[in-house]
Amino acid sequence: MTVYVRSLETAVPPTMLVQTEARDVFASQPGLTRLGSRLVSTCFDSAAIDTRYTAVEEMTRDFRADDPQFFDPATSLLLNPSTKVRNEIFGREATKLFIEAAQAAVDACPELQAQDITHLITVSCTGFYNPGPDYKIVRALGLDPAVQRYHLGFMGCYAAFPALRAAKSFCEADPGAVVLVVCAELCSLHVRTSNDPDTIMGSALFADGAAAAIVTARDVPEAPALMRLDHFETVLTPVGEESMAWNIGDNGFEMVLGNYVPHIIDDHIIGALEPLLARDPTVQGLPYRDIRHWGIHPGGRSILDKVQSRLELSDEQLVPARGTLRNYGNMSSATVLFVLKHILDQPLDGGDERICSMAFGPGLTVETGLFTKLRQGTGRRPSAVRETAAETSLA
Repeated sequence: MTVYVRSLETAVPPTMLVQTEARDVFASQPGLTRLGSRLVSTCFDSAAIDTRYTAVEEMTRDFRADDPQFFDPATSLLLNPSTKVRNEIFGREATKLFIEAAQAAVDACPELQAQDITHLITVSCTGFYNPGPDYKIVRALGLDPAVQRYHLGFMGCYAAFPALRAAKSFCEADPGAVVLVVCAELCSLHVRTSNDPDTIMGSALFADGAAAAIVTARDVPEAPALMRLDHFETVLTPVGEESMAWNIGDNGFEMVLGNYVPHIIDDHIIGALEPLLARDPTVQGLPYRDIRHWGIHPGGRSILDKVQSRLELSDEQLVPARGTLRNYGNMSSATVLFVLKHILDQPLDGGDERICSMAFGPGLTVETGLFTKLRQGTGRRPSAVRETAAETSLA
């Protein structure tokens, strides 16, 4: 049975962080050693990021609060709230992004009604609350209260793929199923000043955003689908378990992002792609650059550099990933959906076009997907990322 993505929409919170200005604030913190200050400048400058978005409204000099918790604009000091404080903000602000992205995905499918949705899958690794985002979406969008709800939590940057794979399985089991998949991450909640290289790297890379998709096998001739979901695969690299991790600390979640991660990906990316490409004889054995589109999760500039070099991809094939990183940073699970949306919004050269996509996360886990961008779906007007960002930043 053929399963399609009928809509793919994205959203970001209203506060923009300008990378160079954020760098200066992080580099000026009084607790930094000389080495720490140099690492901040190096990590922020080499991240290939211009702007990011945050749901933490305090992260701007324009914001005023009697009792600041994250950033005091009067002193330019970064503060260190507890995990409880950070998670309370997650419950409030992530809900807004979950609902905004979900509503956008539903609105982009006027041929389907909210009551048509049979399954809801929510994804996040940056906070917890219950009743959770799945419940909030059902109430806000007026979904059938009996909709089947699932939440994938704390998986990391690759979690959009298990969500899409589960959606595909639901549709294959029930041809009438309509699945709403929503990823929302508030990574910026967990940034802090530190001399630790992993923490500095996380502060230089991570950002907030959400993405949502409608997945179904239903045939709706008057509104062609955007993309076909062909195959998924999961591979665990033989090394790297200690190199990428995501743990809960007393003052937020703690990222482990070792500088050896790009080398692990470089060594094992070919093997990780083999089982996926073996599923389809039309791409098996092709030079990698002969696959038209590559939707690569931009975990960082060095990761993209290694993937491009190892697979011998063109600069053009990396534009969706590098553009997403430059404009939005690393939004964990939502990021690869931003990359795929970039690909889907581009005009086709001719007929259907293949997309090979991948995302990386703790373990190291490599999730891969093979998709087809559909010619008949290009009649829909591309929609922009939903944002109401003010020209404000942590500076």
